[in-house]
Amino acid sequence: MTDAVVQPRLGAVGWVRYAWRQLTSMRTALFLLLLLAVAAVPGSTFPQRSIDAARTAQWITDHQTAGPLLDRLGFFEVYASPWFAAIYLLLFVSLIGCVVPRTRIHWHQMRTRPPRAPRRLERLAAHRETEVDGAPDEVLDRLRATLQRRRYRVHAHDDSTLSAEKGYLKESGNLVFHLALIGVLVGVAWGHLLGWKGDVILPVGQTFANTLIRYDTFSPGPWVDPTDLDPYTIRLDAMDVEFERDDTGRGQFGMPRDFRATTTFTDGDGRAQEREIAVNHPLETGHGTVFLLGNGYAPHVTVRDGDGTVVYTDATPFLPEDDNYTSVGAVKVPGTDPALGFAGFFLPTGVIDDERGPHSVFPDTVDPQLALTAFEGTLFPDGSPRSVYTLDTEEMTPLPGGDGADQLRILLRPGQTFELPGGRGSITFDGVERFAGLSIRTDPGKTLTLGSALLALGGLVLSLVVRRRRVFVRVRPADTAGRTVVSVGGLAKDDDEGMDDEIAAVLTADEGHR
Repeated sequence: MTDAVVQPRLGAVGWVRYAWRQLTSMRTALFLLLLLAVAAVPGSTFPQRSIDAARTAQWITDHQTAGPLLDRLGFFEVYASPWFAAIYLLLFVSLIGCVVPRTRIHWHQMRTRPPRAPRRLERLAAHRETEVDGAPDEVLDRLRATLQRRRYRVHAHDDSTLSAEKGYLKESGNLVFHLALIGVLVGVAWGHLLGWKGDVILPVGQTFANTLIRYDTFSPGPWVDPTDLDPYTIRLDAMDVEFERDDTGRGQFGMPRDFRATTTFTDGDGRAQEREIAVNHPLETGHGTVFLLGNGYAPHVTVRDGDGTVVYTDATPFLPEDDNYTSVGAVKVPGTDPALGFAGFFLPTGVIDDERGPHSVFPDTVDPQLALTAFEGTLFPDGSPRSVYTLDTEEMTPLPGGDGADQLRILLRPGQTFELPGGRGSITFDGVERFAGLSIRTDPGKTLTLGSALLALGGLVLSLVVRRRRVFVRVRPADTAGRTVVSVGGLAKDDDEGMDDEIAAVLTADEGHR
């Protein structure tokens, strides 16, 4: 009776080694890279709270079942979620654990002599044999020179053979590609931790100071101190926008042709200079970049109370909703008792019909109109802040219109004044100014990310183009005096249809001695 076979047990250390080998395998690295790409899909599918908190909240409200569940899973803050960070870190560790051993092996291979020539070269994937003039040692010298001209590293293990190898750049490119991927991961993480971005709407003639309170939205990285921003100011001097006015029949009428903002940039030392911001031509502040993301109109409105005292006068940005710049916004007047609020549309080229209501038919100010409804009451219920572009009417009542209408409707053109009912005062549409939508971003890791991406592309090209090849040569005296039989065999690391041509080229270089 034979003893039962006892299977060895890995133990705790064995399991750790097994897990490490699985994590640092190339298969796992590729899987994690694919998983990271899939995990990033929700970030472009669902609104992200750090980019547009209002839109995110509205999405959750509109989807009462899926919204809260997806919110708990982190789908509205994908790149800051624990599961995305876990995939990111695992990929980082996997790449390092994969690249470091391969780099050590590759360095050893580059310093090691090519292996000895096999005894039977005819068994190799590519092989040719011919007879040439000259003694064996002379033929070996000629073939050595030929191989060296073809960038082979050549070594003779004995007096009758040559071993040659080239294509180390293939593995070097592969390693550079993976090292560059690590650089991309580090650059992205660096930019996320120490970078920030903020958006601001700036009407013409107004000045933006780079302080937290002046941003409409601000998204700092986890390691960013929002109170320690670089001191500088940007004054918007002019906003030039060109639209297509010729109807060529190609659907181009009203399309934007050029956006250009003229600004005065003043740095922390008080040096002022005129700077221009255009699409794809941002303004560099030294520690940040200012992009021109959009533009629109800011109607200048003046509101007076019943005594004729000005209680509000400012250019109020209205946000475009379509390509013809039909814009929505709100004017909030807390200086009256009760507070007044106006909400509605600004129409650059206004048309009001029964089907679509108020809308614009052209994006430029051909016939600017301001269509508003009026409310009174509490502007900020429970004291919490509200968006400056919308009017919360939860604790407000609409002003009654004339002729028994339930709601007052106001339509103004530049220079017109409307008297509010009940001695509440008046509202005047003074004119129209443009605004620029600026996005200011600081990403300290962008240079590393860009450089690593370019390096990864170069490494990938090398790994695909360069061929790893070995060529072996054997010589022996021929039956005819003064002649030598040359046997050349070739071996490629991967499938290489050009290996036969390579062997032929080596022999062709010596064909003058045949």
